Amino acid sequence: MIIDVFSDPICPWCFIGKRRMEKALELNGLTGRVTVRWRAFQLNPGMPPDGMDRTDYLALKFGGEERATQIYDMIREAGKGVDIPFEFDRIKRTPNTIKAHRLIRFAGRSGLDGAVAEILFRRYFLEGRDIGDDEVLCEIAGECGLDRDATRALLAGREGEEEVREEHDFAVSMNIDGVPCFIVESRYAVVGAQEPEAFGPVFDLVREEERQTAGS
Repeated sequence: MIIDVFSDPICPWCFIGKRRMEKALELNGLTGRVTVRWRAFQLNPGMPPDGMDRTDYLALKFGGEERATQIYDMIREAGKGVDIPFEFDRIKRTPNTIKAHRLIRFAGRSGLDGAVAEILFRRYFLEGRDIGDDEVLCEIAGECGLDRDATRALLAGREGEEEVREEHDFAVSMNIDGVPCFIVESRYAVVGAQEPEAFGPVFDLVREEERQTAGS
């Protein structure tokens, strides 16, 4: 079984959705038996290359910190249910995530895209690190077992940039206008950071199809 996860590393619901998907796999006896592929989606494709001051970003997106605080309080509560202690106050800069997505694609060649996605979420939401910064990304790459020099060379160029944009555009063409979005076997979608139980019927459907195919 293959699950394609359209996600953005600066999306808190994507972090929550990752945890809930992992729980769903555990509940359905699928941990380690499913291929999860991380796909690019940018919530802010027009973000300046160097990102934006967090206060300015919150004013632009939510109309100010007061409204943002209300929204983030709700997200914090959801995070507690999956053991994510969000530290939004530590975030000082909202990055352009294209380099982070390029790193995820690069890691995917070694089967490490999930590991990189996890550390990107942690660095951003738990530590407030700037995941648009090359050195931070190289540090994450090294922690996940990737070669730091190769990662630095990758980020210094533009390799993978076009593919990331194409993947984002493909998602938009498929009417994916928010993330996370989980596409199971290229046919069935679980949209949003739904509870683990929401995945069960989809997994059952795919497994039944597999049984029918095997018996035909």
